[in-house]
Parts: sequence; C-alpha cells; structure tokens
Amino acid sequence: MPQRAVVEAIMRIMNTAFDPAYGEAWNQPQVVAALVLPETRAVLIGEDGAIDPEDLSQVQGFALLRRIIDEEELLLFAVSPEARGKGLGGKLIDHCVASSRAAGCARIFLEMRDDNPARWLYLGHGFKPIGLRRDYYTGADGQRRNAITFMQILA
Repeated sequence: MPQRAVVEAIMRIMNTAFDPAYGEAWNQPQVVAALVLPETRAVLIGEDGAIDPEDLSQVQGFALLRRIIDEEELLLFAVSPEARGKGLGGKLIDHCVASSRAAGCARIFLEMRDDNPARWLYLGHGFKPIGLRRDYYTGADGQRRNAITFMQILA
C-alpha cells in the first residue's frame, strides 16, 4: 500500500474517532514519523471486515503497532464512530494479536485512558490490566486522567 494513502486513511479515522477533549489523537507528522521506523506497522480494516483492503476509501479502522525484540505495543487503535458495534474492532484486535504471535512476539501491550470505554473490547479479547499511571494524560480541558497498561501473553 502506498504510504501516503495509508497515512491519509489513518488520519481520516483518527479525526473522527478520537474526542479532542482527551488529547489522545496523534497529528499527521507523528503518524508519519512512527511509520518510517522499520519496527512500526499499520493494520487497516475495511467496512466489510477485510484486513488491509485495497480500496483505502473503505477503511473504517486502524491499528498502529511497534515491535521491540519479542514484544509489540499497540500504539493507537481506532474504529470510526459510524462503524462501531459491528465487530470490526474485535476482528482488528484479533488480527493484531494473531500477527504478533505469528511474528514470534511473546507479549503485546497497550495503554489507554482509564475511563475509555474501549477497555471492554480489550478485556474481552484477552488483555489484562497490569499497571496504572496516575495523571498520565492531560486533556484539552486541562483535566488529568490515569492511564492503564494492559498486556496479553502470546507465547
């Protein structure tokens, strides 16, 4: 897939999926900088559930992952608001976990805002909370929020 088109698809989803009040979304230069690193990858999901669809206008979700030795971190994960509740998030998480396992990773981590409803998606797909970072996130409203670290053992 052309890098520019992938970044555009990610940004389209990010701009609708992340509430600006929490300040969690990345900007385009941050996404580009992450994707130029050889250990970082993007996984896209189409409206029909296809992973890495050819028609990037059909993308309804994405995951951005970074591998370090035998661990992978889910840096960003989003499904467009209009596509939520259709199983795309679960399919995307399952694909990320399976592909991390297939690549020889022993663990996969993610970190999220404590009050993010996506926690139920992660818990339902085998992630367990392993840590808490107090006042880690600062939202656009100035409010500090805790972050929870989740992990899934793959090996």
